[in-house]
Amino acid sequence: MQRRFALKLTTAALAATGLLSLPVRAADTIKVGVLHSLSGTMAISETVLKDVTLMAIDEINAKGGLLGKKLEPVVVDPASNWPLFAEKARQLISQDKTAVVFGCWTSVSRKSVLPVFEELNGLLFYPVQYEGEELSKNVFYTGAAPNQQAIPAVEYLMSKDGGGAKRFVLLGTDYVYPRTTNKILRAFLKSKGVKDADIEEKYTPFGHSDYQTIVADIKKFAAGGKTAVVSTINGDSNVPFYKELGNQGLKATDVPVVAFSVGEEELRGVDTAPLVGHLAAWNYFMSLKNPANDKFKASWAAYAKAKKLPNADRPLTNDPMEAAYVGVHMWAQAVTKAKSTDTDKVIAAMAGQTFAAPNGFTIKMDEKNHHLWKPVFIGEVRKDGQFKVVWQTKGPIKAQPWSPFIEGNDKKKDEPDLKKVVAGTKP
Repeated sequence: MQRRFALKLTTAALAATGLLSLPVRAADTIKVGVLHSLSGTMAISETVLKDVTLMAIDEINAKGGLLGKKLEPVVVDPASNWPLFAEKARQLISQDKTAVVFGCWTSVSRKSVLPVFEELNGLLFYPVQYEGEELSKNVFYTGAAPNQQAIPAVEYLMSKDGGGAKRFVLLGTDYVYPRTTNKILRAFLKSKGVKDADIEEKYTPFGHSDYQTIVADIKKFAAGGKTAVVSTINGDSNVPFYKELGNQGLKATDVPVVAFSVGEEELRGVDTAPLVGHLAAWNYFMSLKNPANDKFKASWAAYAKAKKLPNADRPLTNDPMEAAYVGVHMWAQAVTKAKSTDTDKVIAAMAGQTFAAPNGFTIKMDEKNHHLWKPVFIGEVRKDGQFKVVWQTKGPIKAQPWSPFIEGNDKKKDEPDLKKVVAGTKP
């Protein structure tokens, strides 16, 4: 008893003199994980998602934090290495004790971490468009499902306004998102009477840089009739692909390209003059004019300048940034409603959450399927690297995680199994 008392006095005395630094208790802050590639092939796209997530965290802290505590971000770099994503996710949940993780871009990285979140009953907010065919109790998907991006884009290409395309090149990076999306699009095109001979699929590895032969092949294929390219190329490969389109003079009036992973940030390093008129389908563009977007852009510009971020002299916003930003604030709203950061309580509180988004619409987290209701915009590339909106939905549309164009999906439930027993929880 006396020894224990003496030890306490000694510890207190050392702390008072500064010779012993007492650790801050975890209970004093709420730790949140940020899991984005800051190096490797995906850094071109993911680095700004890390930054905009930190901006949203700063905004919440400036208003007093959550539950009387400040948010403490824990940033890790999985370096475009898919197995490393899983290792870092486990570290964030088990060692760092984060209440939530915001992260991933590619579907292969999300698939890598998914078993970890389900095993440990962690919570992931995933901010990028994807192929669907997935529902998890432990994930909220704030990007687009195929019916909120891919399907409307191809419908537009087939319309009179979109050029009346009858032949299609499905060009993507070789991994799950492009292949599954193209499986859906191939079935959709068949339902519209497009023959297999009028659909060509091509895939390249991550980091691919030589598109000379591929663009030449596209030009040859396009000689068979009105042709459009649907691009699911991801990461820094977009730069050499778009440069090669310009080199070979493949204009949007000849063969329009609609991209699902190219936004303002990816076009930053490209001469956009030859690309005018090519398309991108998203749920947000920087060029949208509305008060919420004006505020979002101004906040980002000020944050980039204050933090001396790269390209702070020319700050850009894009769709995944908006989805990441919305996800942080919606999670904060759910924590406030639940009065807890407990995973299961926050999941319940997320149902039906709404947010006045920078895209100009009040968007909603579906009450059941963990996906956002989102508007769809199709934009044409302008000379300045921005997009001119040429088509949009009247309002937010409900996500279909299970595409009706894949056989057997009509029998799948449009909601995750919330009663699933995971390690560390009681049935």
